[in-house]
Amino acid sequence: MTQATLEHVNFTATDPRKTAERLCRVFDWKIRWEGPSLGGGTSVHVGSEDLYLAIYSPKEDVSDQPDSFRTRGGLNHVGVLVSDLEAAEEQVLAEGYETHSHQTYEPGRRFYFHNEDGIEFEVVSYG
Repeated sequence: MTQATLEHVNFTATDPRKTAERLCRVFDWKIRWEGPSLGGGTSVHVGSEDLYLAIYSPKEDVSDQPDSFRTRGGLNHVGVLVSDLEAAEEQVLAEGYETHSHQTYEPGRRFYFHNEDGIEFEVVSYG
């Protein structure tokens, strides 16, 4: 059996370009690709050389959905590993996001934030 590696996660956002630019500033990522996508929509791929988020917006306006934890197939959060949790939190706060649920646990530490579309990010460090 071949071991698999997660390559990307795809989610819908109101403004994929704006979301990608903010994530570039927070996590020192880059925009890998952007262009037309499914059904006349737009996608922006943002991340590192190996891993990325595909941020999609349909041609028509996006709508709000119920709580993802109570929705089958819901996206609950995106986990991002960083080497310096304090520096990452400074960048998150500099973008105007609010952090919450700070925890120290075995084997590391973490906090969470929601972006402008309600996507929750878990930022974790094992160092």
